Amino acid sequence: MATNAVAVQGDVKDMALADQGKLRIEWAGNSMPVLKTIRADFARRKPLKGVRIAACLHVTTETANLMIALRDGGADAVLCASNPLSTQDDVAASLVRDHGIPTFAIKGESNEVYYSHILSAIDHKPQVTMDDGCDLVTILHTKRQDVLDSVIAGTEETTTGVIRLHAMAKDKVLRYPVIAINDALTKHLFDNRYGTGQSTLDGVIRATNVLLAGQNVVVAGYGWCGRGTAMRARGMGANVIVTEVDPTKALEAMMDGFRVMPMREAAPIGDIFITVTGCKSVIDGRHFENLKDGAIVCNSGHFNVELDLETLGKTARSKREVRAFVDEYVMPSGKKVFVLGEGRLINLAAAEGHPASVMDMSFANQALSVEYLAANYKSLDKRVYSVPADLDRKVAAMKLEAMGARIDVLTAEQESYLGSWSEGT
Repeated sequence: MATNAVAVQGDVKDMALADQGKLRIEWAGNSMPVLKTIRADFARRKPLKGVRIAACLHVTTETANLMIALRDGGADAVLCASNPLSTQDDVAASLVRDHGIPTFAIKGESNEVYYSHILSAIDHKPQVTMDDGCDLVTILHTKRQDVLDSVIAGTEETTTGVIRLHAMAKDKVLRYPVIAINDALTKHLFDNRYGTGQSTLDGVIRATNVLLAGQNVVVAGYGWCGRGTAMRARGMGANVIVTEVDPTKALEAMMDGFRVMPMREAAPIGDIFITVTGCKSVIDGRHFENLKDGAIVCNSGHFNVELDLETLGKTARSKREVRAFVDEYVMPSGKKVFVLGEGRLINLAAAEGHPASVMDMSFANQALSVEYLAANYKSLDKRVYSVPADLDRKVAAMKLEAMGARIDVLTAEQESYLGSWSEGT
């Protein structure tokens, strides 16, 4: 692989914020022992020496620790934001000043600037892409095909991006192999459930200072993110209603003790609405018109399309910002609807995203998967792969060790029994 990287410059809000960012990156690193171990190993072996990486991820303290680990492994990496509202500006500044990692991200950037930053990352002519939502990959395959020939492989962090990648592979347009980090058990079982559950409610509370106890909280979607959100909302005293389109997931929500109903029935009784589906128009114009006065609506799925804000904007007779990350829409009836974080990821728009201890596992999978791809890309087809099971188990074992826990080991007799069909009762 070539190593003649294109010179790039970062674009951040204010370099004066770097001191604060440096401290916050260090603080997050204290809760990321697995990634710290991988970073030390990478620094010694340099498995990514000369590999150009373009990462389109949420620019947070946790992501910073991942980028530093990749850099220490020898990678020539650049970073851009995967969401206009998720960037932590102090972290972006520190990555550029203290760690020499070109970063293109400014919190609250316009869509035009957002996509220009992705194009700047692509100008790095990456050999490996790291994506969160598939925007980088999509632009590579549509507007910047001139760079595609240099790309050998990629990773994708989240459910929405994995869905898009599978669609690309089905249409036979995906030009290189991609590992779906979200498919790792140590990612979606923990990041999506515990990380999204806690950080989503953290974002709602920071934005509104609302008391959850006694509120009717409507959770749209009962995948791993929905499970976590519903679990945490109930834990804080909320009455949780789940909406679903999948009968099996809806049944699971019922068995977990939640009320299940269509969104049209939940709309007039819900106090707080949280979408975590990965689909569009989950709450649309019909639903907005039927919300009670003062209803709070937000999204913790990847894209703001889960809320039909275009129709809401056309229907409402007025709109104003009443708190940071809170927009008040006044409906023709006079009822008020409050939308949080412009419909974007509320856990990153109004809060700090997942706790570092959860992202430790997700980003450990990212780092190990990039190493795997760099070594094995020639034998892989142009499709979506799951994280290799041995890497997933390695991350779990490392996390258990870091938490001071130990587990049993099968004896030779037990292994023989589990691998046999002839021994029964």
